[in-house]
Amino acid sequence: MGRMKKLVIGIVVLVIAVVSFLSFGNGAANGGITENAGYEILKKWELPDELSEISGISWIGEDRIACVQDEDGIIFIYNLKTSKVENTINFGSGGDYEGITVIGDNAYVLRSDGVVFEISNFESAGREVTKHETDLFQIKGMNLEGLAADPENNRLLLAVKQIKGVTDSKEIFAFDLDRKNTGKEPIFRVELADPIFKGVQGKLKSKFSPGEIAIHPQTKEIYILDGTNPKILIADKNGTLKDLLILQSRDFVNPEGLTFSPRGEMYISNEADSGGAANILRVSLNK
Repeated sequence: MGRMKKLVIGIVVLVIAVVSFLSFGNGAANGGITENAGYEILKKWELPDELSEISGISWIGEDRIACVQDEDGIIFIYNLKTSKVENTINFGSGGDYEGITVIGDNAYVLRSDGVVFEISNFESAGREVTKHETDLFQIKGMNLEGLAADPENNRLLLAVKQIKGVTDSKEIFAFDLDRKNTGKEPIFRVELADPIFKGVQGKLKSKFSPGEIAIHPQTKEIYILDGTNPKILIADKNGTLKDLLILQSRDFVNPEGLTFSPRGEMYISNEADSGGAANILRVSLNK
């Protein structure tokens, strides 16, 4: 092979390598999904204005999701097939509602101050609403944002976003469905000094800020969503931390809701921002 031909081939190879590197770098910088992103967005549903402040979601079957939003005491039933709100259910006055979960015919809605609303037979005309002021309601500076059904243990799980004065851990409490209360001690704590958060930037108290919690229906792992700096923390059923997945803020602008279908399909909701409408995303993790 001639000297000039070798030189031309070498230049071509170098150009291809540089272009490939820059293309990959730009994709990562712009929040694009790459093979190493750890997740894939399979489908997106844009939500109407009435759900712009969507704060919690729960799968209820037949491609329907129950939703709540921050300010109104209303359950919105959203149909994924028709992409429409098919029903609204009033359960209370205005308030800071942060989570919803459903067990059978009963829906449960969490207010951020530790009050749980139980809506029995929530889709029927004869529904009944019971307000439970938990032991956490008495704790000053308590801010709860996550609610999950744990029917196998006859309880709900409540995730703390913030407790005034506590900067080194985040607590997970259990609401006993027989006693209709939580108790004042968590079932486990997420220690922010845990090595799993080693790569997360910022002060200790800002390493993780739970906004939602859900239990995978097949693995029984506990998924905790951080909407402030988007990420998903995965723990086993005993609370042992297993994995941390960083989400791109371009895809998850303000994630506050998380739920699973019985088949293990994951759905995450995002509040609206200046760049677009609120949405629900079907997400697959590359685990």
